[in-house]
Amino acid sequence: MVKITGYETHDVRFPTSLTGDGTDAMNTDCDYSSAYVVLQTDTELTGYGMTFTIGRGNDIVCSAIREVANRLVGKDTEELFEDMGKTWDYLMADPQLRWIGPEKGVIHIATGAVNNALWDMYARSRNKPLWKLLVDFTPEELVKSASFRYITDAITKEEALAMLKEKAAGKAEREAKVRELGYPAYVTSAGWLGYSDEKVARLTKEAIAQGFNHFKMKVGANLKDDVRRGNLIRSIIDDPQFLPPGVAPRDPNGEDLRNKNAGPTGAVLMIDANQVWDVNQAIEYVKGLEEIKPWFIEEPTAPDDILGHAAVRKALKPHGIGVATGEHAHNRMVFKQLLQADAIDVVQIDSCRLAGVSEVLSVLFMAAKFGVPVCPHAGGVGLCEYVIHLSLIDYIAVSGTMERNVLEFVDHLHEHFVTPCSINERGRYNVPDIPTEGYSIEMHKSSIAEYEWPSGSYWQTRIKQ
Repeated sequence: MVKITGYETHDVRFPTSLTGDGTDAMNTDCDYSSAYVVLQTDTELTGYGMTFTIGRGNDIVCSAIREVANRLVGKDTEELFEDMGKTWDYLMADPQLRWIGPEKGVIHIATGAVNNALWDMYARSRNKPLWKLLVDFTPEELVKSASFRYITDAITKEEALAMLKEKAAGKAEREAKVRELGYPAYVTSAGWLGYSDEKVARLTKEAIAQGFNHFKMKVGANLKDDVRRGNLIRSIIDDPQFLPPGVAPRDPNGEDLRNKNAGPTGAVLMIDANQVWDVNQAIEYVKGLEEIKPWFIEEPTAPDDILGHAAVRKALKPHGIGVATGEHAHNRMVFKQLLQADAIDVVQIDSCRLAGVSEVLSVLFMAAKFGVPVCPHAGGVGLCEYVIHLSLIDYIAVSGTMERNVLEFVDHLHEHFVTPCSINERGRYNVPDIPTEGYSIEMHKSSIAEYEWPSGSYWQTRIKQ
């Protein structure tokens, strides 16, 4: 019998604001940060989790993590693992903590860090990466691991079970395929708003050389600048001379690129406004970007505005531009309404704004039922490490498809993790395959010692200056 005996939290902040990494029209001063938790047991078994912020307030999240994690102290791990859906409900059930949500805000993302740490511990206890643990579940076990409260008007347990059983027969073949090819990715690292045109051009060419053919840029500060930057990126990604040697252009009319506004090389451009506009502003502004042929506009308005997203989507559909959102959709109910309102073309789950793996599963089930592709958000420290597991679960066990899906990749801060994600020569994520890596979010102790706020060696040096 293994019991959870305690936990520790760390407020880890990286000074990405110095280089403009992560900058967009809404968030102009970003220090990518991790509110990090370690769950401890009376054995060597440990669980690691985190949620992502962009600097100040990270300490508040760590305080909330301690309150949530304390509910697990003294619990038997196998009893928790036996019914992870029930365990998730238990984590959410403290009435005084629930009151300061409910199921949103700081308390919700703190719960995400704790739930992710528990899933990490579960995977480590079975000597499997997290994705492998879950795709090896029976359909019944997968359904049992999710939360269905408040979403049964969109999908019932019975519907989810039938859907998973239908996909179960092809799991082995899909696993073999993604191990061979990797999971499709897109790159955001070239398109931050704070970068010069020269840096954007250089990074775009480097991304093409790495095998990427989906690219995202930030928009919303100035229409004229956005058109210029968009045309700059288009002039590079649409030009066959920049393709790697031996790589032929992709068919822009192929099924995997259908309705994505792919250019002559098969390259796709997406744009992201990070919530900066009102609904009518969003519609008019994005119409002004039609010439750069984006596949979708991400976060065109407030993340909670379901009907606003539906209005934007309806207005932009004649212009061939879709709508994506989700990185700030704070719970499964928001996704339920976005899907029910026919408001989005792409579901963008976030691994730790949702309250951990158990709630992510609920959204994956709904997206599969509604036939909307899931392209997770990963623009932040640790998120790429997390979300490859979620996309693999979706492809192998839930939706059964990755042909139109792309998973965000940003080339920042991976060196701080013990088992960092990686990209192959096709511009695709490699499948995490170390049995002991769990959810891939364990951070190097040396990185914590250097960047913990405010006691880390990096920050101490800056404070004394």
